[in-house]
Amino acid sequence: MAFLLNKSTLASHFRSTSQNTQDSVPLSRRRFHVQPGLREKALLAEDSALKPFKSYKQSVKKLRKVGDVLTIVVVAGCVYEIYVKAAVREETRKQ
Repeated sequence: MAFLLNKSTLASHFRSTSQNTQDSVPLSRRRFHVQPGLREKALLAEDSALKPFKSYKQSVKKLRKVGDVLTIVVVAGCVYEIYVKAAVREETRKQ
């Protein structure tokens, strides 16, 4: 009798898990494309009032180049200072 009870609970367990996976598979694996609504389109539209605050590509590129140059200068200065300290130590050891 216990064997039949276990068998029926196993079968019901497998049925319930298969139903859960069948229901959740389309949602978890594949998202369907939905067209944006009116509110989303309004939020994505270009706003002329915000144009003065918008960063432009050329100014961003110039700023990035300036930052890269400053980084290289700082790293070169650090390397030079380390080299000078090492050279001074070598001179003091020789004397």
